[in-house]
Amino acid sequence: MLIAANNRDFFQRLSDFFDSGTWTVVRDALILVVAVFWLAIAYWIYKDARRRIESSWLVALATVLGLVLPFVGVIIYLLFRPPEYLDEIRERELEIRAMEETLALQEMRCPVCRAQVDPSFLVCPVCTTRLRQACDSCKAPLEPLWQICPYCETPIESPRSLDLDATQSLEAERRRRGERASG
Repeated sequence: MLIAANNRDFFQRLSDFFDSGTWTVVRDALILVVAVFWLAIAYWIYKDARRRIESSWLVALATVLGLVLPFVGVIIYLLFRPPEYLDEIRERELEIRAMEETLALQEMRCPVCRAQVDPSFLVCPVCTTRLRQACDSCKAPLEPLWQICPYCETPIESPRSLDLDATQSLEAERRRRGERASG
């Protein structure tokens, strides 16, 4: 009988708590916290999907999934979302391009006959195309943009003046050959 009275007393207090204004405040606060958490999850899905998915239609679909199916939608999104951010994908593609360009520079080819040539070659050994200019004093191969030889500190003549000199000497040679053939 004592146990039954204690049980009745406990349930009476419990019933009084649920009928009180305290329970209403606690219940409303819990509903508010759950609703804010649900909206925060939907917002997180939207922000994360924008960073991972290019298609705005798929971003909207993922966001709606998070809103319509509270707490289950985020699990579904986490299972199917792309593993990488779009920025990471772009960065990786840029790194690959940079590596490919570096490898292409290491494997130089002649622009005329496409034979493989060493970066230190001045002319192509296959077709005799001039690949680089040589320094006047140390004869080291020079890059086209260099203004001074990095090996001996000799100023480099501009390529245009060299091309004009070469063109003039070729024209003079052609004239001599023409004079010999006619005379």
